[in-house]
Amino acid sequence: MPKELSDHVIVCGYGLVGEKIVDILLQHDIDLVVIDADKNKVDALNDRGVRAIFGDATSSKILKEAGVERARAIAIAMDDDAKNIFAVITARSLNDKITIATRANDEFLKDKLKEAGAKFVATPNKSASDELFSELEKGAGPGA
Repeated sequence: MPKELSDHVIVCGYGLVGEKIVDILLQHDIDLVVIDADKNKVDALNDRGVRAIFGDATSSKILKEAGVERARAIAIAMDDDAKNIFAVITARSLNDKITIATRANDEFLKDKLKEAGAKFVATPNKSASDELFSELEKGAGPGA
């Protein structure tokens, strides 16, 4: 990952929600890095010219490789609530100013994710990708 990358958005998880977030970020010409545990998805993204890293988004090493210390925002959109919580905690510990938006499959985890450091938590009964992007845009838009 180029060291000069900064003020970018990291997207953790390239499933249905993550893919939608990436599409919206690309439409708005916002620099981004995707982290996903599926090598085929990562290779396909890199082939399209989208920066992507193969690995576990709960790993400090992988988040650092994605430039978390220089990123302005992170969207944590994995299907596993436990991984989402762990990724929130890890990202917050590495960058105390980063805007963190995440998803929760379980409504009861919304408060826990906020306690862990997420600014915004989307739940399945809402349009998660639109809401996550809206929050990321606030943290990643011009002049933010």
